[in-house]
Amino acid sequence: MFTHNPHDSEQEKRGMPNASKGFEVSDARVSGVVIFLVALCIFAVVVAVMAYGVGKVLNARMAKEDGPPSRWAQPVDVRPLGNMPSNPELQNKMTELTDRFPMPRLQTDDGSQDVADLHAREDLLLENYSWVDPSQGKVRIPIERAMELIAQRGLPVAPAVEQALLLTGDQRPTIGVPLTNGFARTSYELDQAAAQRVESKRPDQHK
Repeated sequence: MFTHNPHDSEQEKRGMPNASKGFEVSDARVSGVVIFLVALCIFAVVVAVMAYGVGKVLNARMAKEDGPPSRWAQPVDVRPLGNMPSNPELQNKMTELTDRFPMPRLQTDDGSQDVADLHAREDLLLENYSWVDPSQGKVRIPIERAMELIAQRGLPVAPAVEQALLLTGDQRPTIGVPLTNGFARTSYELDQAAAQRVESKRPDQHK
């Protein structure tokens, strides 16, 4: 038998939920749902109008900076052209232009071949006779011959230079061995020289 509890009526008057029955006895307010939907629609309309206005302002500014349209500044639809076929003649022309491109050019490798070529040119100058100025009779001689002449004739003596007094604890630097015996070959050049030695020995092995 259902009995009415007086405390239930007091809780309903105060607006407090009544959990004694195990379910909600009041329905959702339709007015609140309608107000939320109307506010959502108004918000969406306001955002759309603001976005449209910002877009119009940006487009007007871009059009003002670009200037009036002309035959040199017109949008072109390239889709009807499709994929353009390759032209062998044009590719050959581009290859010729690339081969004749002035220095300095982009290196096609890590630069090892360029260094090897530089050392080869230096070896030609250091190990052979060549003209410096034919009109004055100046000739470049091999470095080995130059060293022999220097060993025979000696170097010109420079005038003595006055040296400042050493401070306490300082010592005059002395050179015990030559600082360098020339430039060092790169690993790329050493590998090439080793490969050449191997190639030169192969005919002897076959014999």
